[in-house]
Amino acid sequence: MWGNNSAGQCAIANQLYVPEPQPISISDSETSPLLSVRILQLACGEEHTLALSLSREIWAWGSGCQLGLITTTFPVTKPQKVEHLAGRVVLQIACGAYHSLALVQCLPVQEMKPIPERCNHCSQLLITMTDKEDHVIISDSHCCPLGVALADNQPENHVFCPSLETLEGKSVTSSQSEDCQKPLVEEHRLVALESDGASVLSSSDGQEDSGISSPGNILFPDKKEVKEYLISLSDHTLNETLGKKTCTELEQPSQEEQVSACIPGPPGASTSALNSLVASCASAVGVRVAATYEAGALSLKKVMNFYGTPSNDSGSQSGSGSPGPEALKDSREEQVRLESMQGKKSSSLVDIREEESEGGSRRLSLPGLLSQVSPRLLRKVGRAKMRTVALTPTYSGEADALLPSLRTEVWSWGKGKDGQLGHGDVLPRLQPLCVKSLDGKEVIHLSAGGHHSLALTAKSQVYSWGSNSSGQLGHLNSPTTVPRLAKVCGDGVWTTAAGPDYSLFLADEEDFQPGLYYSGQETTTENNLSENNSTKSPVLLLSCSKIGYISNVIAGGDNCLVLVDKNIMGYIASLHELASTERRFYFRLSEIKSQVLRPLLGLDNLGNANTIQLLQEMASRFSKLCYLIGQHGASLSSFLHGVKEARSLAILKHSSLFLDSYTEYCTSVTNFLVMGGFTLLAKPAIDFLSKNQELLQKLSEKNEENLQLVEVLNALFFMPFGRLHNYARTLLKLATCFEVASPEYQKLQDSSSCYESLAVLLSRKRKEAEYTLGFWKTFPGKMTDSLRKPDRRLICESSNRGLSLQHAGRFSVNWFILFNDALVHAQFSTHHIFSLSTLWVEALSEEAGNVNGLKITTPEEQFILLSSTPQEKTKWLRAISQAVDQALRGTSDLFLHGAGGNVSRQEPPISRSAKYTFYKDSRFKDAVYDGRWLSGKPHGRGTLKWADGRMYSGTFRTGLEDGYGEYRVPNKALNKDDHYVGYWKEGKMCGHGVYSYATGEVYEGCFQDNMRHGHGLLRSGKLTSSSPSMFIGQWTMDKKSGYGVFDDITRGEKYMGMWQDDLCQGNGVVVTQFGLYYEGAFSTNKMMGTGILLSEDDTVYEGEFSDNWTLSGKGTLTLPNGDYIEGLFSGEWGSGIKITGTYFKPSLYESEKDKPKVLRKLGILAVPPDEKWKAVFEECWNQLGCESPGQGDRWKAWDNIAVALTTNRRQHKDSPELLSRSHTQTLESLEFIPQHIGAFTLEKYENIKKYLIKACDTPLHPLGKLVETLVAVYRMTYVGVGANRRLLQEAVREIKSYLKRIFQLVRFLFPDLPEEGSTIPFVATETKGRRSFCSGKSDSRSESPEPGYVVTSFGLLLPVLLPRLYPPLFMLYALDNEREEDIYWECVLRLNKQNDTALLSFLGVQAKFWPGTVSILGESRKVSSNTKDACFASAVECLQQISTTFTPADKLKVIQQTFEEISQNVLESLQEDFLWSMDDLFPVFLYVVLRARIRNLGSEVHLIEDLMDPYLQHGEQGIMFTTLKACYYQIQHEKLT
Repeated sequence: MWGNNSAGQCAIANQLYVPEPQPISISDSETSPLLSVRILQLACGEEHTLALSLSREIWAWGSGCQLGLITTTFPVTKPQKVEHLAGRVVLQIACGAYHSLALVQCLPVQEMKPIPERCNHCSQLLITMTDKEDHVIISDSHCCPLGVALADNQPENHVFCPSLETLEGKSVTSSQSEDCQKPLVEEHRLVALESDGASVLSSSDGQEDSGISSPGNILFPDKKEVKEYLISLSDHTLNETLGKKTCTELEQPSQEEQVSACIPGPPGASTSALNSLVASCASAVGVRVAATYEAGALSLKKVMNFYGTPSNDSGSQSGSGSPGPEALKDSREEQVRLESMQGKKSSSLVDIREEESEGGSRRLSLPGLLSQVSPRLLRKVGRAKMRTVALTPTYSGEADALLPSLRTEVWSWGKGKDGQLGHGDVLPRLQPLCVKSLDGKEVIHLSAGGHHSLALTAKSQVYSWGSNSSGQLGHLNSPTTVPRLAKVCGDGVWTTAAGPDYSLFLADEEDFQPGLYYSGQETTTENNLSENNSTKSPVLLLSCSKIGYISNVIAGGDNCLVLVDKNIMGYIASLHELASTERRFYFRLSEIKSQVLRPLLGLDNLGNANTIQLLQEMASRFSKLCYLIGQHGASLSSFLHGVKEARSLAILKHSSLFLDSYTEYCTSVTNFLVMGGFTLLAKPAIDFLSKNQELLQKLSEKNEENLQLVEVLNALFFMPFGRLHNYARTLLKLATCFEVASPEYQKLQDSSSCYESLAVLLSRKRKEAEYTLGFWKTFPGKMTDSLRKPDRRLICESSNRGLSLQHAGRFSVNWFILFNDALVHAQFSTHHIFSLSTLWVEALSEEAGNVNGLKITTPEEQFILLSSTPQEKTKWLRAISQAVDQALRGTSDLFLHGAGGNVSRQEPPISRSAKYTFYKDSRFKDAVYDGRWLSGKPHGRGTLKWADGRMYSGTFRTGLEDGYGEYRVPNKALNKDDHYVGYWKEGKMCGHGVYSYATGEVYEGCFQDNMRHGHGLLRSGKLTSSSPSMFIGQWTMDKKSGYGVFDDITRGEKYMGMWQDDLCQGNGVVVTQFGLYYEGAFSTNKMMGTGILLSEDDTVYEGEFSDNWTLSGKGTLTLPNGDYIEGLFSGEWGSGIKITGTYFKPSLYESEKDKPKVLRKLGILAVPPDEKWKAVFEECWNQLGCESPGQGDRWKAWDNIAVALTTNRRQHKDSPELLSRSHTQTLESLEFIPQHIGAFTLEKYENIKKYLIKACDTPLHPLGKLVETLVAVYRMTYVGVGANRRLLQEAVREIKSYLKRIFQLVRFLFPDLPEEGSTIPFVATETKGRRSFCSGKSDSRSESPEPGYVVTSFGLLLPVLLPRLYPPLFMLYALDNEREEDIYWECVLRLNKQNDTALLSFLGVQAKFWPGTVSILGESRKVSSNTKDACFASAVECLQQISTTFTPADKLKVIQQTFEEISQNVLESLQEDFLWSMDDLFPVFLYVVLRARIRNLGSEVHLIEDLMDPYLQHGEQGIMFTTLKACYYQIQHEKLT
């Protein structure tokens, strides 16, 4: 900056004048590190400078209160942020000589907050109540004398004095310190106006002008002049208030959008302040008044839109309020005072604005009696509240972000001696304060002169206020302290500039060339005498009109500057034309909105709610469009100031905004038209419309004589669409200024055609709407009401007899009407509506005798229409097809921007998504289906909801549930749902599913024909409920039938056996939690017939039973010591049994082997293992496509596997979280089938094994599913009560049975797999000579006829199956071997107390085998007498791994490795080759077993014995295993000597 710096306005300290430009750094101290602020705009006053940053904040420096800073030390030479406006979006700044202006974007409408009772700034009540004899005055127009409250505490040296508050003028004693030492107190006198006591009601519909009758020395000598002046002042005639002989408050801005003083929150907010006020009010006036509050329904804030003329506040002056002698010194002061009343509007503290609500200051007089309020008024007020909503522009955030906002406020601060702040007084303001009277005026630009201010609005009007010494305000020669309209002759002002004592206005002229108007000081120099005049009203500077297209104007001290564009090829002229016409268009739209729409919305009896809603919708869309045009006008004005690049034009860049707004408005206005809205409006609106005939004709540009009102309205609301042609034309004009090849030309050309095609489309829509309206007028009345909908349009109808129904009766009348959403078949008095989204049409072939026939298919009907001629047939087919296609595509017929029109498909798709309610189908009656269709039938995914609450959601095929789905059935009694999730077939549950009953039972398993059929699991009750139980097994037709396991949790019993008709019938086993074991026959749920009963202590009863645990008949009872009783038994086990029989005591010398004779017979009376779980295997065979095991086509089976995998994967695709990554990889690898061509080799065997392991890893594969189910049933059987040692043999047999049956499946899928027990020859190289342990010669396996790998179900399948079944199985082994293992363990613990040498010698290991040195922690040490746990350590470690393996084969490998480790150790110490003999080996191995300390060694031994491959028993591993077994028995019987 450079120039005068006496007040620090160049931001340089201690320097009065800055000769050279100096850079100024503005940095934000709140950020760290310090960021320099980037500046968008600058403004300079006499002693201060303002800068607007990119982040829309104001920075100030210089001197004086016009800085708006919270400081008293001037000059400010370091730029500081104006905190008061921080956080708000400041759009523009302007500086006068000693005042500042800012244009600020409105805040979004806030949520309701509780209103404070007192002003938190000057502590006065915000709402006051004055009690008069006949009425109470309630006012909330509190004006804080201190300006706007600040967040921070004020510095102490400001003296604040609360003022007396009169209801009329404000008595304000504000103190404002110009500088620290001298606080200047400006004095203001109280002015009280005489009240005439009568309440003047002003209730005009659109605006409220508060009438205040105040005699006094007023500027105009009589009423007539006032009237003329007011009329000239405003653009539209005032309401009849003048007729009431009331002098309207001067300078009331009578614009259409009257914004009330700030209203603290939406109506209906019951706040404590108001509540307490109403309470005191009631006590003052009598309880009846409280009823006016009506429980908050009509909030006090808006009960009535009328204002009583208030009496004086008794606090200010007594008596009837004759004016104080000094009050009316001269007319100018009087006017300032009058305006200060209006100014109070702008100073309410609570800043939540209510858009466009009617009313001035909210002061209401509660009369003593309710009856004094005219009921008509109350009704009107109630209604207006409902309607005004529609006209609040629904500001789209999108448009506000892309175009200049019109929702602005003007804030001013600084010195206000001439009223240049616009607050209605001449006080200075230290901080920015909002000029309330400009709220809602859509100010888009501010200019500040020396002592006056100008605000330009989007409607091209200028408000001016402040000093008018030279007529610079553009209106009468009097200053004004509130903004008022300047009179400029031009068509519409779009740029202003303000000098020290003059103003410049750039306005549109007739030929779109801007004209420059001047208002203010005129200095003419003649004969060297300068003479000063001032203009009466703005004059056109003709000299400037000749110089061309002015794009901007700047005012300096005594000089002005204009920028002029060269109009090359008419480019600039076209731009000016576009901008000028857009601004005029906005003015017209605003006029329609305020002069026509608003009064219409306020009318009584507008018809039914439906019409009102449509009217409101139309009004709000109109409002939105109007707002967008206003924004566009403003953006074009600023566009003309700038670079003027065609590509940055808003209608090009943001064309979709315009296209969408026009389209939306068209939809709502055509809907209103179709419902006969304009005809309905004409009746109630006739008075209003006939009064304003000229206005309407002017606005609609219809000037023919005797036009119908309806037509005028029609023309009025369809008028905006003409603008689209103008856009297209102007864009085309602009395009011609560019080279054809240039991108600008292309873009302008495309956009132009875009707007043109939209105009054509919208006019087509209007024609359709008018055609439809015409149809409704002729259509018989009763049906019209039910069929007429706002968005329904007529396409064609068959009143010309062109279409008839096949096989219709002779006298029947069939009338077909095609709408855009339905085909209606109307008869005499009835009609049927077929929705187009579920309607299929096809032309019938000629040969069937159906000449010109069309077949129509709907979900529940099918009929054939015959047309009179082939042309008629083609017409209808095309019309229906297109309508169906359109209906399916929804509203997307609003063409894609940029593509002219739309090419419709000839054929609508056969498969589609739609919603439909069935009306006669017996099963689906009244059900609603929403989903996919195919030729009239639900097909694909969908949801079906019945009227009674049932619901199915899943897949359909040809109209029936089929595939995977979810089904709910409400259970009224229990108030819960039955819920099924699973597979369906032809409308019935079929396949696997889970059914959760409302009772709490859950069935998981197979279904067939809606019944439980196949393998399934039923859980009843939770553990806490009355009878929790669990059944897993086979079902037939909803009943338990076949083999099943039933766990009765309350009784602690488990039954495993055969069922029939839900009863235990046949052989079975029962175990109880007390260790009882029964095995035998059952009949109708009871033990009946032969059976064996074992108790925990090995007491055995074999014989007849008649009921549960009841012995009856012949039998034998064997005691644990071998004694037994034979005879007749009767009675219940455990409660005394009668015996008639013989007691035997066997001789003591009989060998002990015979003792558990009975125990060896266990399992004979149980269900044979191959009979168990048949349903599970059958299900797997069925999935592979085989009727019975092994019967079927192998390739078909592989196809079925592939299908199962892909469908399951597809189903899981919807919920990917169910599949882990490894799972997905497994599925992918399963898609390759192992190939088997040529001889079967070991490699192929390994491939099959790998495939099986993967297949069993995923339940999506049939084999995996089978294994998963088997594991589940096995665990169900042998866990819990089933963990009974008597069941061990049963459990082992069951596993062997599984192996056999799965092996059969695998051989079916891989036929080249040799049968059980055959060998696959080794490849020759593999037989290396390996020294055997026990025989001298090298082992060529001479005992097996030909060497090779033996294929067994054990080797192939145990690795897959056993790890999953291991826990329950091993548990049974541990229980069974408990006693002997305890003895073994005791011995192990005792022997392990010895050190190595002692133990080796105790076990009789030959000294030559003792290790001489051992390695402990990596270092070699000699074995001494106290070495412990160090000899043969590697072999010990190796053997301990036996507990970590699952399959016998793996366990045997561990044993073999242990032997090899021992040999290795011995070889190292012997340093010579040797051969083991069993006598040498056994003690060493025994040592290793003892040191390995394996707790459940007995269980491991028995498990290996039971499940090892039979062919291994005599091989090398077999011998080693026998050695281990011998060690185990040896340890048990070891005598310690």
